[in-house]
Amino acid sequence: MDEPLLSIENLDFGYHPQKPLYKDFHLKLYKGQIVTILGPSGSGKSTLFELISKNLKPWKGSITCKSFSQIFQDPYTSFHPSYTILNQIKDVASIDGYEELCDFLALETGLLNKRPHQLSGGQLQRASILRALLMKPQLILADEPTSALDNIIGFEVMQYLIKLLDKVGILLITHDEELASWCSDKIIRLKQ
Repeated sequence: MDEPLLSIENLDFGYHPQKPLYKDFHLKLYKGQIVTILGPSGSGKSTLFELISKNLKPWKGSITCKSFSQIFQDPYTSFHPSYTILNQIKDVASIDGYEELCDFLALETGLLNKRPHQLSGGQLQRASILRALLMKPQLILADEPTSALDNIIGFEVMQYLIKLLDKVGILLITHDEELASWCSDKIIRLKQ
């Protein structure tokens, strides 16, 4: 079997010593998999991404991760309002092959020369996926990638992500039970 893209072993972490969010938590994620972290607000879903990103330090345990990029919950706050989408993508990634990816995502290339507020929520979330893909990750961390979208656009966005599984693994955070059941290879449920 391939080496995991993400391996979490014996993780302990919390914000209060008496109330750990994670106690002896384990996770392995491989290329081609969608593993979903499902739970209500405050259960530690986004905290897990902060730990993986090394923005937080675990109390105990280890997190080993291949190259990753993130798709954020709110596409409007994940782009700076004053600059074009294309310029912001160029700040973090090579744009080689972006036209082909735009075709794949049903995103008109001309939209990338606009500022974020000039795009719809669905267009902007697809631009966010484009940015994540152009960073050439092995792992995509997707934080509620459909929550700011209507059901039809959200479904389309998830279909695009599923088509990528021959190249990447996806760790998905959601509180949406139906979405998790539909697309996940494995679901990890967190309690409040």
